[in-house]
Amino acid sequence: MTTAFNEHDPFDGARTYDPADSVADTEVDATLASPSHHVDGIPEQGQLELEERYALRRVAGLSTELEDITEVEYRSLRLERVVLIGVWSSGTQLDADNSLIELKQLAETAGALVLDGLTQRRSKPDPATYVGSGKAAELRDIVESSGADTVICDGELTPGQLRQLEEVVKVKVIDRTALILDIFAQHARSREGKAQVELAQLTYLLPRLRGWGESLSRQAGGRAGGGNGGVGLRGPGETKIETDRRRINSKMAKLRRQLAQMATSREVKRDQRRTRQVPAVAIAGYTNAGKSSLLNRLTGAGVLVENALFATLDPTVRQARTPDGRAFTLSDTVGFVRHLPHQLVEAFRSTLEEVADADLILHVVDGSHPDPEQQLAAVRTVFAEIGAQDVPELIVINKTDAADPIVLKQLRTRVPGAVEVSARTGAGVGELVRAISEALPTLEREVRVLVPYDRGDLVSRVYEEGRILHEEYTGEGTALHAMVPDVLANLLEGFATAETR
Repeated sequence: MTTAFNEHDPFDGARTYDPADSVADTEVDATLASPSHHVDGIPEQGQLELEERYALRRVAGLSTELEDITEVEYRSLRLERVVLIGVWSSGTQLDADNSLIELKQLAETAGALVLDGLTQRRSKPDPATYVGSGKAAELRDIVESSGADTVICDGELTPGQLRQLEEVVKVKVIDRTALILDIFAQHARSREGKAQVELAQLTYLLPRLRGWGESLSRQAGGRAGGGNGGVGLRGPGETKIETDRRRINSKMAKLRRQLAQMATSREVKRDQRRTRQVPAVAIAGYTNAGKSSLLNRLTGAGVLVENALFATLDPTVRQARTPDGRAFTLSDTVGFVRHLPHQLVEAFRSTLEEVADADLILHVVDGSHPDPEQQLAAVRTVFAEIGAQDVPELIVINKTDAADPIVLKQLRTRVPGAVEVSARTGAGVGELVRAISEALPTLEREVRVLVPYDRGDLVSRVYEEGRILHEEYTGEGTALHAMVPDVLANLLEGFATAETR
């Protein structure tokens, strides 16, 4: 078989050139055998580099090794053995390797044993098998030799790509989206979290339903296909797959109604905080950046902390105070990741509203990550999807105790005004609290009031919601000079002293 391609531009033409496609065939490619590409039967250097560029490339260090027997407690007793495959269509080779390393971490979090990881350079994923027919055959050989149970692709595959790649490699194939959904299903704890994950899974599954043979086909109207049927084959004319789709759609509608009711309850609580005008601070950022650790350090919330991706999914809201006594709420949200499945964004929209409705976002970045700037860009992409791009943002570089000093220096240059902390050791937390205090919305009204002793509830609210500049106990009541929100200032108007009237 001859594969035609432009030697000056390998991506030119309707079909992307793939050397393995020709290697897999029994015939020698006539174009590659031409004298312009060989001298005395030896390929030119450029041709060798071209073949190397589009070959499957192993990423070193992706095999999973248990360093401590206690790690087995976190994973399944029988670890699923997987091979990772990614298509590199943009960015640098380092970007491709980092993406596959992240996929390895996701697979390990889901409870899999990573045997191998490979990347391929292509202009775009193959529409049929994701990696091309030749590379799919090579992948099958690697799967057979390693004894893998599953192939995980670093991207979202179409239903056709999943089916055709499975037919070639002869094992189960899943994509990045299915892997993330599986992790969410394992880690969801609350009723709302479980409903959100189930909705996202059903949304993903619906277009990927398929029958497994004729036994699932119930389509038999009339004489069942030209008179070859018989008694018992006449039916309602609905296939099994159509019945499954209808049941899934009904279940999704029920879940949306349940989530709408839960969102109403969440909105009522949020309105109560708005009425009291307590500033809201949302902790957001890349998964495993240390958001829950930071919440625990600031408030003592006791939220689960684990060195795993998407360890905590359910939002947690806690109250904290600035050094000058102002109360504000801190909410921990679900972590983000590159190419976060849009099904999850839609299902978790009510939860992510905590970020969009906040007065300030603490954008936590993992300073020990090899490419923290890419994390910043990925999280800001999700901010734009949920309408939080205009909320004031305070960058917090976490894990400075484990970060590379050169990476930290680059981040200081690229992200001026960022606060460096270590949630594990507590370094920089005091500076972070001061930065939060300065970034929170300022209280609107200055009041001087004399509150009777029988109205201690108002004094208590001034302590909770305002900032007391001076306090004195007199024979008639408590004299206060304070900065308070508008709503509370209106309630205190009747007790204003002569200085403010």
